[in-house]
Amino acid sequence: MTTTTASPVTLCKLVSRHEVAERTTAFLFEKPRNWTFEAGQFLDMTLLEPSETDAEGSTRSFSIASAPHEESLMVATRMRDTAFKRVLSTMPPGSAVKIEGPSGDLTLHQDVKRTAVFVAGGIGITPFRSILVGAAKEKLPQRILLFYSNHRPEDAPFLEELQALEKENPNYKLIASMTELGKSRQSWHGEAGPIDREMLSRYLKEAVSPIYYIAGPPEMVKGLHATIHETGVDDDDIRAEEFAGY
Repeated sequence: MTTTTASPVTLCKLVSRHEVAERTTAFLFEKPRNWTFEAGQFLDMTLLEPSETDAEGSTRSFSIASAPHEESLMVATRMRDTAFKRVLSTMPPGSAVKIEGPSGDLTLHQDVKRTAVFVAGGIGITPFRSILVGAAKEKLPQRILLFYSNHRPEDAPFLEELQALEKENPNYKLIASMTELGKSRQSWHGEAGPIDREMLSRYLKEAVSPIYYIAGPPEMVKGLHATIHETGVDDDDIRAEEFAGY
């Protein structure tokens, strides 16, 4: 994720944090007054006078996981052992950070006749969580299919919420797949194995002129982009965002 144009800078305060999967935490911040964004966009967050820093610096880009109508501004991240994340995970509620944005165009298309196909790996789910919660609230007519890959159910951020959204939005379907079920402590009745051409084709038989959105680790994004392109999909109909180091 990179910022391409100058965006307003503002401060917001931490409200709370909670775990959304093993080693993955969601952080809720007060939404600044008059600060608006589109579902699927991201922001740049900078720690203010952090107690420690490292070579990676004090600024990170985060997809906004909350929907525009929700009261708090939420980001979520894998909790790697970096100075930034150690500070973020221990700062007390009320602590302020600087945010810049919003930025990015991984937003839902407006043509209601075309199917949206979301393909997410791990923490790459965050922009899609924003879009899907918003779509259910607004009762959007677009048909949306979400392919969601994780190692285990324990590793899948927002999994239960994404499953529940199927009941709220009849135009949305979740296809979740686990790649390392042998390491899981939970039972699983969904798909298994990586998202590949065969899995996509099984569920997309009735998709109308689909537009693809891919978000996740760089290797996954590159591989799926190539796989989808090889089926004859134009590059203009494939939108992607890589989550490196998250």
